[in-house]
Amino acid sequence: MAKWVYRFGDGKAEGGAGDSIRLGGKGANLAEMASLGLPVPPGLTIVCDACTHYFENARMLPDGLKAEVLDGIAAMEAITGRRFGAGIQPLLLSVRSGARASMPGMMDTVLNLGLNDHTVQALAEDSGDARFAWDSYRRFIQMYADVVMGLDHEIFEEILEDEKARLGHEYDTELCAADWQHIVSLYKQLISEELETGFPQDPHEQLWKAIAAVFASWMNPRAQTFRMLHRIPEEWGTAVNVQAMVFGNLGSTSATGVAFTRNPSTGEKALYGEFLVNAQGEDVVAGIRTPQSITEEGRLASGSDKPSMEKLMPQAFAEFRTNCDRLEAHYCDMQDVEFTIERGKLWMLQTRNAKRTTRAAMKVAVDMVEEGVITESQAVCRIDPPSLDQLLHPTIDPRVERHVIGSGLPASPGAATGEIVFTAEEAVEADKEGRKVILVRIETSPEDIHGMNAAEAILTTRGGMTSHAAVVARGMGIPCVVGAGSMRVDLRNEVLLAANGVSLRRGEVITIDGSSGQVLKGSVPMTQPALSGDFGKLMAWADKTRRMTVRTNADTPQDARAARSFGAEGIGLCRTEHMFFEGDRIHIMREMILAETEKARRAALSKLLPMQRSDFTELFEIMHGLPVTIRLLDPPLHEFLPKTEAEIDDVARAMGMPPAFLARRIDALHEFNPMLGHRGCRLAISYPEIAEMQARAIFEAAVEAGKTTGEPVELEILVPLVSLRKELDYVKGVIDAVAKDVARETGVPIAYLAGTMIELPRAALRAHVIAETAEFFSFGTNDLTQTTFGMSRDDAAAFIPTYQRKGIIEHDPFISLDFDGVGELIQLAAERGRKTRADLKLGICGEHGGDPASIRFCENADLDYVSCSPFRVPIARLAAAQAAIERTKS
Repeated sequence: MAKWVYRFGDGKAEGGAGDSIRLGGKGANLAEMASLGLPVPPGLTIVCDACTHYFENARMLPDGLKAEVLDGIAAMEAITGRRFGAGIQPLLLSVRSGARASMPGMMDTVLNLGLNDHTVQALAEDSGDARFAWDSYRRFIQMYADVVMGLDHEIFEEILEDEKARLGHEYDTELCAADWQHIVSLYKQLISEELETGFPQDPHEQLWKAIAAVFASWMNPRAQTFRMLHRIPEEWGTAVNVQAMVFGNLGSTSATGVAFTRNPSTGEKALYGEFLVNAQGEDVVAGIRTPQSITEEGRLASGSDKPSMEKLMPQAFAEFRTNCDRLEAHYCDMQDVEFTIERGKLWMLQTRNAKRTTRAAMKVAVDMVEEGVITESQAVCRIDPPSLDQLLHPTIDPRVERHVIGSGLPASPGAATGEIVFTAEEAVEADKEGRKVILVRIETSPEDIHGMNAAEAILTTRGGMTSHAAVVARGMGIPCVVGAGSMRVDLRNEVLLAANGVSLRRGEVITIDGSSGQVLKGSVPMTQPALSGDFGKLMAWADKTRRMTVRTNADTPQDARAARSFGAEGIGLCRTEHMFFEGDRIHIMREMILAETEKARRAALSKLLPMQRSDFTELFEIMHGLPVTIRLLDPPLHEFLPKTEAEIDDVARAMGMPPAFLARRIDALHEFNPMLGHRGCRLAISYPEIAEMQARAIFEAAVEAGKTTGEPVELEILVPLVSLRKELDYVKGVIDAVAKDVARETGVPIAYLAGTMIELPRAALRAHVIAETAEFFSFGTNDLTQTTFGMSRDDAAAFIPTYQRKGIIEHDPFISLDFDGVGELIQLAAERGRKTRADLKLGICGEHGGDPASIRFCENADLDYVSCSPFRVPIARLAAAQAAIERTKS
């Protein structure tokens, strides 16, 4: 029979400690902490498989689960000396989610479960604090009604705020037991009115419904969005952790908090965190009250006049610091720890590998290698490759004058400028329109995840460094300032009010500096960060480890220079058509396209020749000593022609021809399905003079650059859209003839490889034949994906998100390679091609070349290189190293 429940507590844990696949991350770590002898409240973990069963069986809990849970609760009762649902010394429970991967705030939690009209009285008597008991009861009702019964928590908040206003109080802690008792009655009345049912009094009914609700939250919209953004498989499901409650809201000797064993923004080796006295954990992360620093050093740095935990609760602090050191040493990684102090006794509630900025992750990884904690290879694997994008984002130029209108806590570094928006929905709409925005909120909640992802940066007027906004922004790598208490958000009038009287409306521009915590009016100049120090060390370790080389897709000198600065080892794709759109070139290109004779076409091409040659010369000089792959003209010719009537009139006037004549010529060149039309090698076969001009420009540039740099150019010429070997034979014949002519004219022998893009299924299937002519293959995965699926990349965006939401596909195949279909064609082509030509060079040049999952596939398929856009080169270098390390382990 399946085992659904694993217990932990009292220094022991049932099997599965460290088994996050079965127990989820939180459950595995609770078991681990219990086994280490740390003070963990006893509890049980319902395995992730139970979540899968729940959804596969019409949302029914598995048979046998309830019996195992009740056995686990009996074990908790034995450890704590309390009874669940009892009238004296009641045992209260927390019911929390715990997926395999950390998903902070995305799923639901229920605290203080087991309270009802009778047990609240027992809790008051047992604790000797009626105020605490009734405060806990109102928290439970509000949370349970929201999570289980479907009533928005904000309607309860409105009742609470109205009562505080009536009583003349500002803070929750000012309310007495009678106040909370009255609020509880108002809450229960609201539930009866809204749902025509009373609040459930049976603790067991509360428990089973809470467990089901936490499982159900795995499929709520914000969790689905988070999984899509972070590529967490839906089939993983979540575990549920049921644990004995401990209370941080039992007066001045009780507290709750969150801490990191190192600074999550900088990586500095120093305990870093916040706590609240007389509070429960949700108060800290929700940003409702301003928390206090755990350490005295942190208090001084923040300028707070509130005492640190180090000074206020020295004994609990000393034990906590020791526990944090033990956890970091045990996990060999920086930890994110939640804790509660109940009347002076410390309880450890959770630990997990901490989310951190990329800069901090770099420092922590490098420091731990130098401390002898981890190896260089482990350090390389510690960094999420896409997160390197954070390091490439701009920061505010230190030389500019800052018009500061507010400040808060520097929750996530980097800087960004954008228009103010006040809702997540506005941020999403603006992103669709191509506008850059700053999401300004009083505080964010998990429901804002889609807007946070769409925004350039986040600003909140409440919250601390461990608030929802701070944690999520750091994970996403976007700048964030939280707790800007000197500023006020007026949602009704859509205005951001600053302390100095500045008033900014929706749509006005501000700049966020997530490194200093400042909010600036307007836009300011930015600078790019230097990629050195820890970045340089870690990337050197990655380069030492990886097998594949990393090239760049570059069409301009600017792209090539940027790519080289990021460590590119050549150009894997230069799309020559992009060179024809600049300045006067487009006019000459149109002249060539509209010519009605070969002689006229050659006359126009002769004007383009020196321009192309100059472009290639500069690229070769920038990339001296590194391979450069240049693709011959690929798109259909109509893409270079004017589209609108006004454009046609302008071009006709410039070319001295009647607009009607030009319109007829454009119409004649129109293609019904240009993606599959007269393009690629088909153009070179129809108009060989185009290929001749490009080949001549390439070879003459190679000769010139070789003389300038003193190094021969490692040249590769790429023929696009080949599906028949005879197509490649024909075009290669043109290339070879021009090479001989240029070598004879210059007296310089020219070395080069001629290859093809594998971007059509037929080419992949016939790779063994095409390889008789091709000296290298470059997999054009953009078009190979289009032609394999039979769908346009430009049009697929209309339905791909629907496919993902409905579980038909896991990832967008234009972002992450389709391993089963497109991947199989790549593997087939690689194997067949190398059977014909053992030294066949293989690379990938589609957008997938910068995607870590696709790079892992390329490593396993024994490709020689990947090529990606310049700003993704560091990502590809790191991902290629991780893929090589992973492969050696398998």
